[in-house]
Amino acid sequence: MAKAFFIHESGGPEVLTSTEYSPGLPGAHQVRIRQLAVGVNFHDIYVRSGLYNTLALPGIPGIEATGMVEDVGARVTLVKPGDRVTYISSSYGAYADERLIDEQLLIRLPETVDSKLAACMMVRGLTAQVLLHEVFPVGPSHTILVHAAAGGVGRLLCQWAKHLGATVIGTVGGTDKAETVRALGCDHAILYRQENFVDRIMELTGGAGVDVAYDSVGKDTFFGSMDCLKTLGHLVNFGQSSGPVEPMVVSRLAEKSTTLVRPILSHYIATTERRESIANAFFDAISSGVLTPSIEHEYPFSEVSQAHADMEARKTSGAVVLSI
Repeated sequence: MAKAFFIHESGGPEVLTSTEYSPGLPGAHQVRIRQLAVGVNFHDIYVRSGLYNTLALPGIPGIEATGMVEDVGARVTLVKPGDRVTYISSSYGAYADERLIDEQLLIRLPETVDSKLAACMMVRGLTAQVLLHEVFPVGPSHTILVHAAAGGVGRLLCQWAKHLGATVIGTVGGTDKAETVRALGCDHAILYRQENFVDRIMELTGGAGVDVAYDSVGKDTFFGSMDCLKTLGHLVNFGQSSGPVEPMVVSRLAEKSTTLVRPILSHYIATTERRESIANAFFDAISSGVLTPSIEHEYPFSEVSQAHADMEARKTSGAVVLSI
């Protein structure tokens, strides 16, 4: 029997329940994989708490992992037993040591990418690629704001955007995190607990503001992010770690002809071709040294509840992985 963590009702980390279950045999286009590591994301916390009602209960949460192909269905052509693969799945199910999954979701890992790193970096890495290259193509002429710059996606955004030539301003919660993001290429690190980030950004930009603000915090920063924008600037809200954003009067965008987008990664990687293209761009950035991601926090698979609790308490920064 395999083991998985189920959610039977919404609540705190304690509602994650370890349960034996049988994944079953793969269907025609399915693959059974033995998982090696599982990534932990704030999305998982939103699902567990009930903020996102996107997982039918009881259900197995988790959207990314790495594993080895153990068995394949009769019509599977993209992978074979023994392949090392990674995936992102909007239909969840990653919090398990074995599982069935559609072959179309799987991405074969190059030898240059570590299994544990891939397990906790696919959502972050593909998100960063989409944000910097597709949602708003960043270049040398741009000044950007990255909230939670020391977080999992934030670190990649800072490092990758600096490689692209942008001027990078990041917000962080403490001096240690400020040092971390500066080392990754962040030109200016703002300690948001000590100074008003809007005032500081306007000072740094001579009153002009930023071309684009990448905001994964949500409620606490959203309207401040809007105030930081240049005329014709862009606000990219891609998360809500502080809570959902309050309703906004659309005409507020007219003050500086700004734009607002709420991108969802699954929409950008909905086809096999796009998923592979975006993933390969991320893998290439790692292999070439443009990005140097690392695992900041590793927990045994049995301690998934503790991982959730630590993330919610802001005791973690960067990538979090469960090892199996």
